[in-house]
Amino acid sequence: MTSRCITHRASRRSFTLAGVSSLLLALSGCDRGGSGGEAAQPKATVATFNAVDITGADYAGKLEMPDAQGKVRTLSEFKGKVVVVFFGYTHCPDVCPTTLAELAEVKRSLGADGDKVQGIFVTLDPERDTPELLSAYVKNFDAGFIALRPEPTQLKALAREFKVFYMKVPGKTDDAYTLDHTAGSYIYDPQGRVRLFSRYGAGGPQALADDIKKLLSNTAPA
Repeated sequence: MTSRCITHRASRRSFTLAGVSSLLLALSGCDRGGSGGEAAQPKATVATFNAVDITGADYAGKLEMPDAQGKVRTLSEFKGKVVVVFFGYTHCPDVCPTTLAELAEVKRSLGADGDKVQGIFVTLDPERDTPELLSAYVKNFDAGFIALRPEPTQLKALAREFKVFYMKVPGKTDDAYTLDHTAGSYIYDPQGRVRLFSRYGAGGPQALADDIKKLLSNTAPA
């Protein structure tokens, strides 16, 4: 069985807006030399990211959902950490486990700073992803990962807030369906602000680790 996870459709407009924002940011960093032979002002050092920079986005700003144990979790409780949020489902054949495995690898590669990274997995398949299954699934990758399990009505609203696309693809039996879904992670800085969207397969663990290091440092621009 092959994965049907996708990165386009729902998030294409978001990337376009992010690209425009990045272009405007680049233009604003150009030298502003005065007339009459005045020396140009020195350029400010700006951190560049491997993932798509969506700093200032008006979406993906709020996350308030129950975890696998029924406890409501919010982004604010993870202040001081870089939070990585990924939407998927436990029956996903490749994209979801690969994403979680790479994030776990990144945490290990960061050493002590790995404790400042919080992985959050949000299921898009609450019908099959029971609390017990979800909890065991994420802990299999990293003991500190958290799984969120929204109710179907909550999931629809959450998908709109995060511009996440998902759709059932029928299988041979009623419970053997797969899901088409947006394949990428939202990344938040230690202040709880959404900063990046990391597309699946774009750069691998090292690229993600480099971005997280910048967010953990004081050099990444807000």
